[in-house]
Amino acid sequence: MKAGFDYNGILIVDKPAGFTSHDVVAKLRGMFKTRRIGHGGTLDPMATGVLPVFIGGATKAADYAAAQDKSYRAGFQLGFATDTQDITGSVVRRSDIRVEEAAVRAALARFEGKQTQLPPMYSAVQVNGKRLYDLARKGIEVERPAREISLSRIALERFDGDAQKGTLLITCSKGTYVRTIVHDLGVRLGTFAAMDSLTRTRSGAYPLEEASSLEAVQQAADEGRLAALLRPTDSLFLDYPAVTLDEAGWKRAQNGAFIDFTHAAGCPRERGTLCRVYYGGAFQLLGRVDTLQKGGFALFVHKNFR
Repeated sequence: MKAGFDYNGILIVDKPAGFTSHDVVAKLRGMFKTRRIGHGGTLDPMATGVLPVFIGGATKAADYAAAQDKSYRAGFQLGFATDTQDITGSVVRRSDIRVEEAAVRAALARFEGKQTQLPPMYSAVQVNGKRLYDLARKGIEVERPAREISLSRIALERFDGDAQKGTLLITCSKGTYVRTIVHDLGVRLGTFAAMDSLTRTRSGAYPLEEASSLEAVQQAADEGRLAALLRPTDSLFLDYPAVTLDEAGWKRAQNGAFIDFTHAAGCPRERGTLCRVYYGGAFQLLGRVDTLQKGGFALFVHKNFR
């Protein structure tokens, strides 16, 4: 059995319905026999799909995954609203209004781009140090600040006018509540709506087709091949330029010092650029191009993943 500290990388899990993201992490801690595990973007228990899980030194990259855009397939039903904005909650309003497909498509066109969204009461957002869902379970509703989000894509995949049900395809920024989009769609249509299913089809560069079920991960654990399921940490940063350090540059990086470009092959010369930094053929850290007090540019250590 491999020791837990030997594992280092990113596992792409297809989260099953009924599990919280923390439930998945807890099971994987048992399989990998390490507590150095975190996830990159919470999914509600009813949701399924892509959940990047970070193991070992890769846990330092989890926040970067959480900040990346994500894509979803969301089912919805028109004609009623719930207190949770999905079908796990209690129905609080109903409407007999019937909606045509053309009206749904027209309403969706107004959702694309940057906008503000009011987080639902049943969410993990904190207000004055308290989770909104804890207050909601006590029947308390409080004011909460709207947050800026962005939808780069929202499309109607299908719509059944008889059943008043449909499916949306959405690509959105960090912090977007898809069930709130569904709720707001109902409002714009002059009726009500609730989300009845949610699958995350992509998280950053990781598509659902490349995710492993928990059963597959358990089988790999039983057969001693967990390491084969792990993506390297730098797979999260493939859009960043790659920089290779020589021995002198690597020694400076280990000491937290800036690195002159003569020791950093391939380094761009644009302030603020983040780079994948390699030494000895292995990914070591994220670097950041910045200016020196004496003038000129250099590469600085931005985040170390070792």
